Amino acid sequence: MTLYHKDKSTEIHNGDCLQVLRTLPDSSVDACVTDPPYGLAFMGKRWDYDVPSVEVWQECLRVLKPGGHLLAFAGTRTQHRMAVRIEDAGFEIRDMIAWVYGSGFPKSLDVSKAIDKAAGAEREKIRVKPRPETCGTMSGSSETRPWIEKSRQLGYHEVDGNKPATEAAKQWQGWGTALKPALEPITVARKPFPGTVAENVLQHGTGALNVDGCRVGDESGRFPANLIHDGSEEVVRLFPETTSGQLGPQHADNGKEAGRCGAYSGRQITTDYPGDSGSAARFFYCAKADPSERRNSKHPTIKPVALMRYLVRLVCPAGGVVLDPFAGSGTTIEAARLEHCRAIGIEREAEYCADILERLRQGVLF
Repeated sequence: MTLYHKDKSTEIHNGDCLQVLRTLPDSSVDACVTDPPYGLAFMGKRWDYDVPSVEVWQECLRVLKPGGHLLAFAGTRTQHRMAVRIEDAGFEIRDMIAWVYGSGFPKSLDVSKAIDKAAGAEREKIRVKPRPETCGTMSGSSETRPWIEKSRQLGYHEVDGNKPATEAAKQWQGWGTALKPALEPITVARKPFPGTVAENVLQHGTGALNVDGCRVGDESGRFPANLIHDGSEEVVRLFPETTSGQLGPQHADNGKEAGRCGAYSGRQITTDYPGDSGSAARFFYCAKADPSERRNSKHPTIKPVALMRYLVRLVCPAGGVVLDPFAGSGTTIEAARLEHCRAIGIEREAEYCADILERLRQGVLF
């Protein structure tokens, strides 16, 4: 099934991405921005059994124009598999963007508690108040589980206390098996092209990054970096407090001023920088999520629209075509529309495709 927006600028395909991709013309897409399966079997979902195959990325390569960029999210445990398959498909790996956030929930086994459980020793139970309505999944999805509903009804749920019940458990108190998730890597890849970047940009309109359109602060702000954060208090605290000196219009001569103010050698600076102070997090793009973005979707791994808009703007000029072969909740489609780009979305799961169609009917995306 394919749905077209009334102005034909957006199309949503419900089907297997490999099969749908094979129906798209060669060199017809300007950029591919996608949040594919991470291969982590997230929440037991069938669609997350593996990272996309080389064949899928080969089809993305084929439909991209020469020099077209691919931005693909991945999990920290499977980023290597994602990047290798993208590279094996023929893409040139250009960089990796780190998206840092504070909402990740640790999924670590408490070794001490596991030892007590294996020994058949019961710990004293303690009551814990349920978290807000978005609790229950690492992503804050609207999906829930029976124990979550029960805890909301009772006003609490019971868990094992922290006091070990056996001597063996005491020796391993405080040990676990995983770190708190706080980062998702985004592979930055590009379709190879003959000749120079200048020639390719003039011929196909692809091959470069929209640096000025993605400066931090405003069009005369700081050069975009390969790090993005969500602005949460937890993340901001990780950055040191810094003070930037004032900079007036001048020419950064031989890189001497460049080293001090962050400009590039030889660049003519025409804007006054008044100087400021605060967390160094201000040097990097902040993509804050709006809680209301989850209201109309059952999808468990929704990305912030602000984040996807920034990524679309980085790699696709206004009026270009953005492809998302793993459309999920349709966030990339919305981002593309807001950035005045045309969009092609592909989603295999009928329930998620239905969410996208409902958002279309409600006018959320358009």
